[in-house]
Amino acid sequence: MSHWQGFIKRGFDLFFSLSGLILVGWLILICWLLASIDTRKNGIFAQERIGKNGCIFKIMKIRTMRPREGITTVVTRRDDPRITRLGSVLRRFKLDELPQLVNVLLGHMSFVGPRPDVASFADSLAGDDRIILSVRPGITGPATLAFRYEEELLAKSDDPELYNKKVIYPEKVRLNRQYVEEYSFAKDFLYIVATLLPGVFDWVVPPFDPK
Repeated sequence: MSHWQGFIKRGFDLFFSLSGLILVGWLILICWLLASIDTRKNGIFAQERIGKNGCIFKIMKIRTMRPREGITTVVTRRDDPRITRLGSVLRRFKLDELPQLVNVLLGHMSFVGPRPDVASFADSLAGDDRIILSVRPGITGPATLAFRYEEELLAKSDDPELYNKKVIYPEKVRLNRQYVEEYSFAKDFLYIVATLLPGVFDWVVPPFDPK
């Protein structure tokens, strides 16, 4: 990504994250309140993720799960018992991601880019794959779109953690590396449209087919 491309991308992020917060700030507050009641904890939680150049930041989300004794995995299936009824609705319509507009405004994230990983996954990047860390992580992107049904895939697996490690994560790394190496703002725009209009623009990034 050239300096000019980075300038345009950051300008887009600043303008639309601020505009988005003005337009949907009320919705974030409602989701926060409902999630606080539903989970009996602060409805917004922050979790450490690895950002650009390996810097740690705290990603913000609406809380959708309650702790369950004996379940500590970071891999989430669609039928995960930790997800509340309200949480499943928030996740289905991606409302739990809305607080990340703050992350975009602050420069931790971009609208489009590789999803930010927890340290245990980011630390496994090696060689040329570490180019993924040269850009801001995103709310959406080609890997996010390809695995729009990730929770369903994991639910069908006998060993979700192993399947994620051996199949899903390597494919995400490939797609994210390709995104950085072949970056264009026009593609960013298409990824955003495909995210906002699921089903209509699935041709932009077809869902991952394990076969």
